[in-house]
Amino acid sequence: MPDLVSLRALLCNAGLTVAIAGMGCHRSPSTTAAPTVTAPAPDATLAFVGVDVFDGERWIDDATVLVDGERIVAVGDAASVAVPAGAQRVEGRGAALVPGLIDAHVHVQTPADPQQALAFGVTTEIDLFTAPEVAKALRKPNRGRADVISAGILATAPGGHGTEYGAPIPTITAPEQADAFVAARVAEGSQLLKIVYDDGAELGLHFKTIDRATLAALVEAAHARKLEAIVHIGTFADAADALAVGADGIAHSFFDRPPTPEFLAEAKRRGLFVTDTLPVMTAMCDDSHGRALTDDPRLAPLLPRAAIQQLRASLVPPIGRPPCAPIFEVVGALHRGGVPVLASTDAPNPGTAHGVSLIGELSLLVQAGLTPTEALAAATSKPAAALGLDDRGRIAPGLRADLLLVEGDPRRDITAMRSLRAIYKQGRAFDRTALRERVAAEREREATLRAAAPPALPAGGLVSDFDDGTPRSSIGAGWVGSTDAMAGGSSTVELAVVKRKRGRGQVLSVHGTLAAGAIAWSGVALMPGAQPQAPANLLATPVLELQARASAGSHTLAVLVFSEQGGMMPAMTQVEVGPEFARQRIDLRTLVAEPYDVTMIFVGSGGPPGAFAFELDDVRLLPATP
Repeated sequence: MPDLVSLRALLCNAGLTVAIAGMGCHRSPSTTAAPTVTAPAPDATLAFVGVDVFDGERWIDDATVLVDGERIVAVGDAASVAVPAGAQRVEGRGAALVPGLIDAHVHVQTPADPQQALAFGVTTEIDLFTAPEVAKALRKPNRGRADVISAGILATAPGGHGTEYGAPIPTITAPEQADAFVAARVAEGSQLLKIVYDDGAELGLHFKTIDRATLAALVEAAHARKLEAIVHIGTFADAADALAVGADGIAHSFFDRPPTPEFLAEAKRRGLFVTDTLPVMTAMCDDSHGRALTDDPRLAPLLPRAAIQQLRASLVPPIGRPPCAPIFEVVGALHRGGVPVLASTDAPNPGTAHGVSLIGELSLLVQAGLTPTEALAAATSKPAAALGLDDRGRIAPGLRADLLLVEGDPRRDITAMRSLRAIYKQGRAFDRTALRERVAAEREREATLRAAAPPALPAGGLVSDFDDGTPRSSIGAGWVGSTDAMAGGSSTVELAVVKRKRGRGQVLSVHGTLAAGAIAWSGVALMPGAQPQAPANLLATPVLELQARASAGSHTLAVLVFSEQGGMMPAMTQVEVGPEFARQRIDLRTLVAEPYDVTMIFVGSGGPPGAFAFELDDVRLLPATP
């Protein structure tokens, strides 16, 4: 399953991470109550009393948990654990106390990602591909966001998955390169190794991939440096090869066929784990799961607009939607076969978002056949054991006080995990008030923009025909040149209004050069608002029509739409134009689902790098046709 993650992370920094300790031991979850007695009661700053505790493996009813500073110091029933004087009491009647959740497969792009994760109870994220600069900046301890443990740059072939995002990354082609490749990742600070062994064919994609000998060499090189090796796979055959060469885990579950009894037995014997990433896997077959999270009143008040957009986004592979049943059947078979399934999301891919998707993943794991208690273990003690995180994932003396106080009983209804009374990171309560206020302000701003009057267009929706000899427009401040020079780039552009070569009137001539590089643009822009960068409500006229031609031969034009809801990231489509004027029709709703806050429309060269020239005429904004 491809990750499909944008590497705009290369521009981001700041955050938190922790070092991986030695390999932990797997423990099977149990629902049998078995209180732990700790006496005499130690000093404590915080005391949870009368609460049902899931310690990562089993339940302890009507328990007391003591925390001193960042650590848990006692766990047991009320008769076994006395609350010392001076400890802050937290009443837990009608609630459950569970360990902070661990998402075993994400991609961290900005510091906002682990902040959002913590707001939904995820206290640790395992990042399986980001820029080394981002991973490095995320190492400073911070109780205001989830810890991030990162693989940094993944190991992939030239033209392999991971190379498609526009940013150059190191690649590997042969077994003899494995040792140096892994050494370079360790020098960058990678704490585990992600290896891509998947050509994408099962989804209709076409990637190069490393061979089995190189896979084996990478796993060996990782183990020589005490890194765990997690292999991104797409098929059962890929998973079988990863198992055979000694991989510690596989990223994504396969769904092309069920696992064989032999595979399950060997995987259990070797301790192979699977980050199932059901939220992104199910987004391929049915995008209703992510949408349902956005409609849940227990979650919605904490979901920023960007998270809602991610959760409602579709992810349809080139082959079309696969059936959902095999995806759930394989995860259930792995679990029943004794293969540790680690709760994971692949956020922030389409259909997912940091933090909230792991809450949704718990329900998906139950749908795959795990009990609610087993699903909780998959998000706490199991990933901690599989990844050697010996200081978390359970509620036990000496471990970190990463704790969630949950309204209700999640062992009977896993969706109770959506009702968090409180979140504690290293013993300190995390205040979600600021996030709630920001989300509420976003909603208020959105309502204001939706209610705003649309731009006053003339009859026929004409924006510009350039017949007055200027680049003026009927809305906004007219057309202006726009290039990457503002970001330090070297692209150029010039505008001129010239006579139309065939027919009457004048047209806007746009010519210049597009520089090479992942971040390069050159073209012409219109800001349709009353002031520059002010949003314009185009809900009533969401169709952009224009006539365009290439000055010579044919050329690809890029049309970008900027909006407040999109932030700095525009939505883009491309159109092909030839030497004769032809009318192009672009429904902005295919780029911005509800264009109530459009700040800029850009038309420019879509590549390749080098000189370009095109002309525009008769630009209009029109109502959608029924």
